[in-house]
Amino acid sequence: MQRIDWMVYTYIVGGDGMVRTQIYIDEAQKTTLDRLSSERHMTVSDLVRRAIDEFIGGNEVRLQEGLRRSFGIWKNRHGLGETGRYVRGLRRQWRTRKSRM
Repeated sequence: MQRIDWMVYTYIVGGDGMVRTQIYIDEAQKTTLDRLSSERHMTVSDLVRRAIDEFIGGNEVRLQEGLRRSFGIWKNRHGLGETGRYVRGLRRQWRTRKSRM
């Protein structure tokens, strides 16, 4: 009989497109996941899903996380001037460039 070193069980759960999967991890991994779960106020499942997304998607996941973390970082900055005018000017430039293409 052939020895199987890994085992995965998959179940369809609800209509949200999620599936349930059982994995085996060592004690150090479990301890780290529990610590991160507590520190970040996230479930272990969310941490595992993010780790899988990063492993599979890499840069896209890091970009989305960076954008999420950077949201609002300038909200208390002073001396930025009239940002709305600046942004409208950039958009005008972009439209002009796009129309030339």
